Amino acid sequence: MNRTLKVGQTVQAETSGAACTVEQFLGGGGQGEVYRANLSGSSVALKWYIPSQATEEQRNALHHLIQIGSPNPRFLWPMELASAPEVTGFGYVMPLRPPEYHGIVSLMKNRIDPSFRALATAGRDLAHSFFQLHAKGLCYRDISFGNVFFDPANGDVLICDNDNVGVDRQTEARVFGTPRFMAPEIVRGEATPSTDTDLFSLAVLLFYMFLIHHPLEGKKEAAIRCFDLPAMNKIYGTEPVFIFDPNDESNRPEPGYQDNPLVYWKIYPLFLRDLFTRSFTDGLHDPQHGRVRESQWRGAMVRLTDAIIYCAHCGSENFYDGESLKASGGTPPPCWKCKQQLRLPPRIRIGKRHVVMLNHDTRLFPHHIDPSRSYDFSRPVAEVTRHPKDPNVWGLKNLSDSKWNSTVAETVKEVEPGRSVTLAVGTTINFGAIEGEIRM
Repeated sequence: MNRTLKVGQTVQAETSGAACTVEQFLGGGGQGEVYRANLSGSSVALKWYIPSQATEEQRNALHHLIQIGSPNPRFLWPMELASAPEVTGFGYVMPLRPPEYHGIVSLMKNRIDPSFRALATAGRDLAHSFFQLHAKGLCYRDISFGNVFFDPANGDVLICDNDNVGVDRQTEARVFGTPRFMAPEIVRGEATPSTDTDLFSLAVLLFYMFLIHHPLEGKKEAAIRCFDLPAMNKIYGTEPVFIFDPNDESNRPEPGYQDNPLVYWKIYPLFLRDLFTRSFTDGLHDPQHGRVRESQWRGAMVRLTDAIIYCAHCGSENFYDGESLKASGGTPPPCWKCKQQLRLPPRIRIGKRHVVMLNHDTRLFPHHIDPSRSYDFSRPVAEVTRHPKDPNVWGLKNLSDSKWNSTVAETVKEVEPGRSVTLAVGTTINFGAIEGEIRM
């Protein structure tokens, strides 16, 4: 296979003037080829455009993105343009994706098996990242499997292919999206990519991540013998129906053929299912007002993480669902995996914003205990810990730099940094800016 650049070949980074040496071919696509390269002693990725894509418009767009800068470190953002006198066209340098990051396709094909906690963390950080991108007045245009990678061990995410990002509703679209992820109005040819269509694509991606299935592929898709372009336009554009639409059962998943959503839908709390329902009912027909915002997804993903509980019999992750628990008279459902009865751990209600299940591995962050530091997960400020002398006693250890005050049966005690407060029902903890109460 003929490649534009050869191993050992050097191109020049245009801003710094530094030499960028090609080390390995990583892959290619419709726009160009990507290589691992060495730039001033650091490993980077180098994308080189094929001649038809190396337009002046693309160069100007890249220059603009480099000037704007990355919304956050999760974007593998263009760093510098690159060129070489002896090579046609140009390219750009970006951070290199570490090998522990996998594409969502690996999740779909069961090559990786992340925990629900890792998935919720990935969903949280994806929503936050696109919130920050949109806050800069930019739209991504092509949120899909191929552009998002995550570490299945902890949920850390990276977003690539950022050279197609444009100014919302101003930059002429060079990419309209990926089939199955494009908003219905784009499929119908009625709109071009925008932040509104990004929101639809984000919802599809999250649905895929949590239910391993497409939200519009039910009986209608199963009945199609030839899934050609007219069929795709019908399913995703002209006649889309959510597979769990509460008012239209015509497109429910087909048992035996589309089992993943039938299994996973029941596992998740009502608040998450409600967001998906809104995304693919109101959001199908009202792009401006019906779609779930990034901040709403972000909040739901934090809440989902806080709701995790473990089955005492098989160790599987389940979710505390306050709404469903009230409807069932306070009896938790059986474990989704082993079908044994779940036992709820203690939980802490912090102000009116958070209910956090106190598992053996629970940690609290500034986000939880300081209203002025919303979405701050920089370092834990508390963790559940076992008593060093009595393994049957559990406590909440103060990892912050400030002392807390705990109250048990009207007795107030100071909890210095490094010390713990026992997880006893009725205990209140004053964290400084907010107060929490331990409940069962």
